Amino acid sequence: MVYKEYKHLDGVMFEEFIISGAAKLEKNVKQINDLNVFPIPDGDTGDNMYRTIAGGIETMKKEPANSVAKKSHALAEGMLFNARGNSGVILSQIFAGMANGFEGIEVASIEDIMYAFGEGVKKAYSAVTPPVEGTILTVAREAIEQMDDIKEDLTIGEFGEAFRKYMYHSLENTPELLHILKEAGVIDSGGAGLYLIADGVVDAINGEHVQMGDAHQSGVQSLDFSKFTSDSELKFGYCTEFLLRLMNKKADVKSFDENIIIDYLKTIGDSIVAFKNDSIVKVHVHTMTPSKALEFCQQFGEFLTIKIENMTLQHNETHFASDKLPTVERETKKYGAVVVADGDGFKNLFKELGVDVVIDGGQGKNPSINDFVKAFDEVNANNIYVFPNNSNIILAATQAKEMYKKSNIYVVETKNVGEAYAALSMLDYSIEDPDELFNMFVENCSSDNVGTALVCKATRDVELNGVKVEEGNYIVIKDKKIELANNDIVTTVVEFYKKYDFVELSTIFYGKNVTEVEKQRIGSGIRSQLPDIELYEADGGQDTFDLVIILE
Repeated sequence: MVYKEYKHLDGVMFEEFIISGAAKLEKNVKQINDLNVFPIPDGDTGDNMYRTIAGGIETMKKEPANSVAKKSHALAEGMLFNARGNSGVILSQIFAGMANGFEGIEVASIEDIMYAFGEGVKKAYSAVTPPVEGTILTVAREAIEQMDDIKEDLTIGEFGEAFRKYMYHSLENTPELLHILKEAGVIDSGGAGLYLIADGVVDAINGEHVQMGDAHQSGVQSLDFSKFTSDSELKFGYCTEFLLRLMNKKADVKSFDENIIIDYLKTIGDSIVAFKNDSIVKVHVHTMTPSKALEFCQQFGEFLTIKIENMTLQHNETHFASDKLPTVERETKKYGAVVVADGDGFKNLFKELGVDVVIDGGQGKNPSINDFVKAFDEVNANNIYVFPNNSNIILAATQAKEMYKKSNIYVVETKNVGEAYAALSMLDYSIEDPDELFNMFVENCSSDNVGTALVCKATRDVELNGVKVEEGNYIVIKDKKIELANNDIVTTVVEFYKKYDFVELSTIFYGKNVTEVEKQRIGSGIRSQLPDIELYEADGGQDTFDLVIILE
């Protein structure tokens, strides 16, 4: 259907437009991923943005009302739980603000749409501290500001075409606002993703209906039903999760306190999390009697989704370390820690250092806000310290902190695993004051105490920071700068160490693709040419980077 002569937006149209926008993004995910400042194989902005909006669409499709307000709120809620990476989190905030702007509106006018998008821009800017111009934020803001100058009575087709044009011009200009983009010769990837969504919306307005595929959907976990036979005994209970829509007829929605639910669930299970977002409460509990949890919560509202899984079937080493997982309430600890890491070597290392939960993720695979929330619940501590280990993960961790009310969450803004390693190697839970412990972590991982360098092969030719890089060169990145490049890995690493000749102690973590011959060459090369450095070597098992070098 062609909508370009319409002057309103209803819920059905909103859903169709968003799906088309997501489909256009999906078809160009690799193009967005490749808009990476550094020539390294870790681009994931496109994947992050698509998985964020795709998660929102799943929730939106379940909203039956032909209402812009209800469809936009459902979309925003789904995106919030699925948001990952900086661009994904910012995208979720744009749509959350839009949902606020559409509050109470069944059918939106062009003026309503402009107002709602303006609210989205405001909310996105407030989520980033400090906001950086030349990014997705700028593309969103400048486009809506340009639209404010158009006073004539627009059709939705005219609005869409103008909005897309202004967004494109803003995107083209991002390198002029952010020097690192200009130096790398790329436009902002997050802004490009937002433009593609707008482009897909205009396609739908013009009757070019594009449907999403499933290329980037996560697969369904395979369950082995033989683990629970007719002779089995239920030992682990049920992992019970649901979204509860609070109903005005049953509760005071605005002032409802989710602790009412938490206090009850403590009497029937453990691993409890319940947090409220607008009129929806997300609940998770491990219990032998899921029916009791459902019956209690239904007195306050109605269910949007319900998932109940036999934990004997989903029992695995990632989530449960012991076959004797209790089905009664666990004792809450004073302190706990969550780390994001990639590679078995790093995961085992952090476990040995006392970390409670290691979330699988890192360069190129960012965990969602919901992944953090689940990890916080698994830790079950009054004070939880989070080490994101990637600048593209910090925002998701921070948003999860804001959502989670069961514990005090401290986000130690580590940019890489080296910083977390330095902080946690001096872990001391005997410190009484949680704030003092947080400050100690921050100090231990500061650049004054530890340096971390990342080594990998370049994926394209580029010149950054005065360093000329050719595709296939080994490059060393430290503090978001390329330090040097060379076609031989041993020469590259040795030259890097010579730049930091004051270093006395260093650890190299090898990636999963580094061969034993290469490891031997690197180790012997450093020891023979730099005998004053006390060198330790370990297998990190990380995907993207061949080497993670820690300087102390």
